[in-house]
Amino acid sequence: MPLTKSKQPRKQRKAYFKAPLHLRHKFFNAPLSPELREKYGVKRLPVRVGDVVRIMRGDWKGHEGKVVRVDLKKVRIYVEGVTVKKADGTPVLRPIHPSKVMIVKLDLSDKWRQKIIERRSHKREESKEEVELKASQTTTSTS
Repeated sequence: MPLTKSKQPRKQRKAYFKAPLHLRHKFFNAPLSPELREKYGVKRLPVRVGDVVRIMRGDWKGHEGKVVRVDLKKVRIYVEGVTVKKADGTPVLRPIHPSKVMIVKLDLSDKWRQKIIERRSHKREESKEEVELKASQTTTSTS
């Protein structure tokens, strides 16, 4: 669902930055690792606190760690061990955009998240069946 109908970049940006919190949750989608993708039948899920992620881009590329904090306002996540030093020498967690990480291990303690996975995997299976059905119909009609 688009945030706005407009194609103008300024209105797209405005809609993104002014989005309400219940829609901002969708901005946190991150791809699952190939093993998890195979296991659950889902390509991507929103990152949550407790997930273990691998950073795929930037200075911290390749680093794996647990998500400590999710900032809905800034659309950033904070990963354990990813810190920078301030001018006075104190370490501070470095914010990372959720699209730049891959989920390596899911935190499935939340029953709602399990329902999301079940719902999405069923949709995926149904769409695969539809494609296979159409393919078989076209081959029989051309023969």
